[in-house]
Amino acid sequence: MIAPGSTIGILGGGQLGRMLAMAAASMGYRVHIFAPEAELPAGDVSAAVTRAAYTDHAALEAFTAAVDVVTLEFENVDAASLEFLESRVPTRPGARALRIAQDRLAEKDFFTGLGGRAAPYRAVSSRAELEAAVREIGTPGILKTRRFGYDGKGQVRIHADTSLDAAWTDIGENPSVYEGFVSFDAEFSILLARAEDGSSVVYPAPRNTHEDGILALSEVPARAVPAAHIEEAAAMARKVADALSYVGLITLEFFACADGPVFNEMAPRVHNSGHWTIEGAHTSQFENHIRAICGLPLGETGLSARAVRMKNLIGEDANDWAAILADPRAHLHLYGKSEVKPGRKMGHVTWLED
Repeated sequence: MIAPGSTIGILGGGQLGRMLAMAAASMGYRVHIFAPEAELPAGDVSAAVTRAAYTDHAALEAFTAAVDVVTLEFENVDAASLEFLESRVPTRPGARALRIAQDRLAEKDFFTGLGGRAAPYRAVSSRAELEAAVREIGTPGILKTRRFGYDGKGQVRIHADTSLDAAWTDIGENPSVYEGFVSFDAEFSILLARAEDGSSVVYPAPRNTHEDGILALSEVPARAVPAAHIEEAAAMARKVADALSYVGLITLEFFACADGPVFNEMAPRVHNSGHWTIEGAHTSQFENHIRAICGLPLGETGLSARAVRMKNLIGEDANDWAAILADPRAHLHLYGKSEVKPGRKMGHVTWLED
């Protein structure tokens, strides 16, 4: 057990790290952020910050001497650096989970290898392989880079009249995955916290609505998602976490389809679709992640209200803070980012319904 008063190291300095740091501080922990950026929302609320590249082994070595456990809020970290940390300090989750989640092909192969259901997909490493994949799976579909895509980035939609030459150029001619579209009624996610002893807790599943590839709204309960879909998806999430010997909060996204839940992707970290848990659950996803990585008992995940709704504040939406604060039911979270940009997550707001 890593007792309160210890220091938690977090790789990544964005808003997820900020909310993790705030949860850790409320439990008596100090947080040390490691990230290269000049502006670090997590650094504003943490005890210490190291600004260095994730591949800087000298900086990582000094970091390990200053912390008692390491976790991450951002999966675009070099997995070899996580392995370096693992050899020196408890690191949760570990490099294996990160390597799989960083590669969309490895992720889908891993999930389907455990018996899960995914949309039809093919690996694409050339223009010729893209043509073959489209011919085999059909259109419409979506071409996604295997690595480093998020919030709609690194993706190209392909229809019957799409130029495959242009699509391959748009994706940067990078190793990719072509996925066939599936017909679905709703999108939802499973947020699971797993302890080192293998025990786990699952949150009520939120229904998620995306706009331009970015999560816009999460609503709990997920009324448009059949309970059987949620149960099956939660069982698969447990299977994934167990297979990885995962410690911490892991998130899996699904489509609710006619034949059952279809896997989309997973994130080895706390997740945007779980922000509602700060006010809307008895224990937030951030607190349960801290509990898990420190070896503390996991907290209750039930709803604290009849229903909960969370909206992302994207770009200029954050400038509505005064009106949001005038709403007695609203819980506003701004991330302290200095510049408003289109498509940038600036904060979120949560409403609880009695």
